[in-house]
Amino acid sequence: MEIGVVFPQTELGGDRGAVRAYGQAVADLGYAHVAAYDHVLGADTAVHGDIGGPYDVHDTFHEPLTLFSYFAGFTELRFVTSILIGPQRQTALLAKQAAELDILSGGTFRLGLGIGWNRVEYEALGHSFADRGAFLEEQVGVLRQLWTQESVTVDTRFHHITAAGLAPLPVQRPIPIWIGAFAPAALRRVGRIANGWFPMARPGAGLEEALEAVAEGARQVGRDPSTIAFEGRVDYNAEGPGRVAEHAQRWRQAGASYVSVNTMRAGLEGVDGHIAALTSVAALLL
Repeated sequence: MEIGVVFPQTELGGDRGAVRAYGQAVADLGYAHVAAYDHVLGADTAVHGDIGGPYDVHDTFHEPLTLFSYFAGFTELRFVTSILIGPQRQTALLAKQAAELDILSGGTFRLGLGIGWNRVEYEALGHSFADRGAFLEEQVGVLRQLWTQESVTVDTRFHHITAAGLAPLPVQRPIPIWIGAFAPAALRRVGRIANGWFPMARPGAGLEEALEAVAEGARQVGRDPSTIAFEGRVDYNAEGPGRVAEHAQRWRQAGASYVSVNTMRAGLEGVDGHIAALTSVAALLL
């Protein structure tokens, strides 16, 4: 099972030195990959009120693909978005950016996608919040065509490409697409179209039922559910590294191919606090 980390988006702000120190420390400690959450815009809740999610205009978010490209310049880390909100982006541009990152990282990138929850963000980016599920289903197929074919022609509900293609193509053809999922419909979507997924449930607390929903979706299209990997997340808290190691072992026993250690919102002080926490965990897991 590969062990990685979750980049603490909301806690390193715009400090370039802190970002570099974090990436270098993660690599030096022996973690294999960095995962990052995505938000392009935060909503001003003083105007919008409750927008139904945990982040607003005050929460910092580095753009994941740009961040990973920076890390690729001085580390050998692998990268995964967990998740990037695909349906609010132009598919051809996303394909190009992902292909470039895959090249810069030596063919180790996993593109994690989801549909998101922030209506304000969708409006600002010019995409339909109501159609986001249908768009994602279509988007995945178009991305894979753009990553594997020199010339692509697509004429569907959301995508219109006429004899055009990316150059250079990515190292991985196609780049693995993972999906973040919780609702039954989203879990079945994972089974139908994804290479892997990010569970919102945990071993012994809903994961088993979620795995069955994914398997149901896979069987609907003749896929072997055992080929669909998943990545667990373990949150660091005041209970310390021993608790992290215990939960990581539960994910291993459940069949996870990857686990990411999340130090965000653990009450840590600056980048040094995050590095110290990850150092203590590495002593037990790596």
